[in-house]
Amino acid sequence: MTRANEQPEESAGPDPAHAGPASAATGALATGTARDRAKAERRRALLAAAARLFAERGFDGVTLEEIGAAAGVSGPAVYRHVAGKQALLGAILVDVSERLLRGGREVAAPPSPASPVADAPPSVAADRRVAESPRSRARPASGDPATAHPASADPARVYPGSGLLRELVAFHVAFALAEADVIRVQDRDLDRLSPADRRTVRTLQNAYVDVWTAALATADPDAETPAERRVRALACFGLINSTPHSVRGVPSSRVRPTLTRMALAALTA
Repeated sequence: MTRANEQPEESAGPDPAHAGPASAATGALATGTARDRAKAERRRALLAAAARLFAERGFDGVTLEEIGAAAGVSGPAVYRHVAGKQALLGAILVDVSERLLRGGREVAAPPSPASPVADAPPSVAADRRVAESPRSRARPASGDPATAHPASADPARVYPGSGLLRELVAFHVAFALAEADVIRVQDRDLDRLSPADRRTVRTLQNAYVDVWTAALATADPDAETPAERRVRALACFGLINSTPHSVRGVPSSRVRPTLTRMALAALTA
C-alpha cells in the first residue's frame, strides 16, 4: 500500500502485498461473501439433519449435540447458528411454511405475457394426468381421446377453468413428497414451538390456504361460501400431506401421478 504523498512505483503487474484500497475492499467483500455462503450452508445442513432426526425420533428423542454431529457442526459451534433445540424446530417449520407460501404464490401468479408458451406445458401435462385416470379410462371416449378434455370423460365435477387448481395440486404434491420429514415433524411437534414461532407458522399457513381459496373462488365464484372453500382446500391438504407417512419404499415417480389425480378429484368433487 502506498503512503500519502508518495507515487507508486511502476510494476509489471499488481502486487497483492501492495494492493490499493479498492483491491483490499474487493478482497474483503469476496472473503465475507464466502464466509456468508459457508454459514448459510451449515445452517441448511443443520435444518436438514434436525428434520430427519426429529422425524425419526421425535423432538424429545434427540439432543442438539446429536443434530450438530449429524450436520458436521461440532459442540458449541451449533449455538452460532441456533439458540437452542426449540429455536431449531421453529426455524425448520417457519422455513418450510415460507417456502410453501412463496411457491404457491408463484404458481398462482398471472403468467408473463412475454412467454405464454413457457407456462403451457405443466397445465397440459396435468390435463393429461387427469384424463388418464383409471375412472377416465373406464368410460368410453368421445371424439379424439388425445384431445378430449378431462371433464368430458370424468363424471366428477371439475371447476370451470381449473387449470390453476391442477397446477396448485401438482405443486403441493411435489412439495409434500420432497418434504416428507418436515411434514412428519409438523404433525407431531407443532405444539413444541415457541408461541411466537407458532403464530408465525399459522400466519404463513393461513396465507397459503388463501391462495387456494382464491383459486377456487376464481374458478367458480358462486359454487361455495368462503368457509366452504376453506374446508375443501384443507381437506385436499390432508389427503396430500398424509401420503409421506405411507409411501416409504414406493418410488415418487409412481406415487406422484396417482396422488395428483386423487387430490384433484377430491378438491373438485
